[in-house]
Amino acid sequence: MGMMKKLLYSLLIILLVASAGFTAEKKIRWKLAMTWGPTLHPLSDTAEHMAEIVKELSDGNFVINIDASNVHKAPFGIFDMVKLGQYEMGHTASYYYKGKNIAFLPLTTMPFGMTAPEQYAWFYYGGGLELMQEAYTKHGMLAFPGGNTGNQMGGWFTKEINSLDDLKGLKMRIPGFAGQIMSKLGVTVTNIPPGELYTALERGTVDAVEWTGPGMDINMGFHKIAKYYYTGWHEPGSEVEFLINEKEYNKLPEKYKKILKIAMKTAAYDMYIQSYEMNAEAWQQMKEKYPDIKVKVFPEEVLKEMKTAYDNLVASYEKESPMFKKIMESKRAYLDKVRDWTHISDYLYLKSTSESNLN
Repeated sequence: MGMMKKLLYSLLIILLVASAGFTAEKKIRWKLAMTWGPTLHPLSDTAEHMAEIVKELSDGNFVINIDASNVHKAPFGIFDMVKLGQYEMGHTASYYYKGKNIAFLPLTTMPFGMTAPEQYAWFYYGGGLELMQEAYTKHGMLAFPGGNTGNQMGGWFTKEINSLDDLKGLKMRIPGFAGQIMSKLGVTVTNIPPGELYTALERGTVDAVEWTGPGMDINMGFHKIAKYYYTGWHEPGSEVEFLINEKEYNKLPEKYKKILKIAMKTAAYDMYIQSYEMNAEAWQQMKEKYPDIKVKVFPEEVLKEMKTAYDNLVASYEKESPMFKKIMESKRAYLDKVRDWTHISDYLYLKSTSESNLN
């Protein structure tokens, strides 16, 4: 019996060690770097929300720790940090990396382009997600929609824009394709990290800043310096993104891959509706507390010139980059299909049921 007990004890120890080893293998710890600071809501909330879902659905075995820009100190370095494996994931915006690949521009948004619902439909049902992977896998990464700001405002200006001449020599923070268009119109364009925008405006480093919409803008304090708030034309549905190191992703068990995709999609859409709520709430506050803010629409002369510059730039980039052209052709074809429905379902509904029409 003594020998039998020893044998049983030995087998039990082996089983316990093997079980512990199996459990340890299933535990995964990732790091995510985001472009945003920890208080830049709702952008900063989105990665945290995604990580919470992953942890919950994996019973705590898959944990993603988040580093905001105040930790890693490289808000526009997310692309390289994820590509090099310093972080397994990133939360950023593709148009910040147009210097890496011009085809990244239309994966965020394009002037005069899709609204957020139209673009989400394109990503998930119109081939957009597949094109997103095609663009990023060349760099050893995968990319997924990471949240939408909705239609953005056109920026805060220290002076009124009445003509094209008012734009010439103006210094403005505006990224992406819109920044290139503004440059064609004579604006001196710069891309300043979010945490430095207020200081740049306050010190006169820039005369105008474009950020997002009332929900995020009001907390930045731009209205204290620049009183002219222009409506949007340039970012009708700005999608930020989750970047994933492809090698690290391929190491995940299939179950965790599915969990990660569910978490990213859920958190992304939540950011969109959170942005909508924040914008509506902030807009009410702005009307009540800051009545001196002047909401303006760019003059028709300016908008027409913007559209001309846009068309010329798109044509130029399509010659330069087959991938850019492929994405743009896909987006145009899909927009041709869905815009009529947007017009009927949203625009005509709002127009026909407005108070002015019913009273």
